[in-house]
Amino acid sequence: MKVIEVRELTRVFRTRRKEPGLRGAVRGLFRRQMERTCAVDRISFDIEEGELVGFLGPNGAGKTTTLKMLAGLLHPTSGEARVLGYVPWERDDRYRRQFALVLGQKNQLWWDLPAWESLELNAEIYGLPRRQFEETVEELSTLLQVRDRLGVMVRELSLGERMKMELIAALLHRPRVLYLDEPTIGLDVVSQQTVREFVRHYNATRRTTILLTSHYMADIQALCRRVIVIHRGRLLFDGRLEDILDRFVDFKLITIDCEPGAPVRWEVARRFGDVETAEAGRLQLRVKRQEVIPACKALLEALPVRDIDIQELPVEEVIRRLFTDGLDPAESPAAPPNPAAGGQAGALH
Repeated sequence: MKVIEVRELTRVFRTRRKEPGLRGAVRGLFRRQMERTCAVDRISFDIEEGELVGFLGPNGAGKTTTLKMLAGLLHPTSGEARVLGYVPWERDDRYRRQFALVLGQKNQLWWDLPAWESLELNAEIYGLPRRQFEETVEELSTLLQVRDRLGVMVRELSLGERMKMELIAALLHRPRVLYLDEPTIGLDVVSQQTVREFVRHYNATRRTTILLTSHYMADIQALCRRVIVIHRGRLLFDGRLEDILDRFVDFKLITIDCEPGAPVRWEVARRFGDVETAEAGRLQLRVKRQEVIPACKALLEALPVRDIDIQELPVEEVIRRLFTDGLDPAESPAAPPNPAAGGQAGALH
């Protein structure tokens, strides 16, 4: 069952550009210059019920703008989207009771109230039965290891504790769809791990559909089998995390360790690939995927090899290179349709 359906979704912001100085200020009174920024540019994807999907992109890629449109906080400039059968920006009460949005840098709890009272206020807003509210808080606070902090003023909680309370507040009404925007940003290693384990457990037990953005690849690798990558507002990749390697990296890394003291003719090794690192007795080469096997055979015959290791480029490094190299999505090869997502073509239904 498709829970989230997005077709050609686009959001353009128009902002006023002010010229510097007094002359520019006066000129702006009579003639305004507007700039057009396309934050999200015709992206399409589907997400099935119960999926936990990573949503990746550098700062300014359009991730948060997309989440805000799916949450109904922003109207798109063009395109369509349906979540649980609802058009998000129509803000139907029945839809608003079935999703939650957690922004890692925004607070929904009252700083001058104990966490428990803030949660009670949220429960009243949603009209939750008292028994359901208490059971949910008991379960979630235990899983997140903050049960003993419910009576503490929100402003006195640590950053990690506040984020855990934000998660509890977002999940009080047991939503079917959860949008998580940087939930572990700024947290220490222990808190990050606790939040990851909680998200994994909640998704597995509740079958909640989750769309997760994070700049920490550890979050994505630990939680998401599928990722959607956007860059400059456009869809760059939609598929399994491990398939990013096949799509964007056409080489593997071969590391060669030679016998100590043995004469080494590195010029032989350099015929088979580009040098990544070179040290005494050790060389790392980038070798085209289709040439890895013959290259290894030739290297074993030509060099006094003690050890040879073949590795993929780490996914985190692939993502970093992808963004810093500034690959234009229009220039990248088309992503194959994702069977789990049902492809990207066709009208909403």
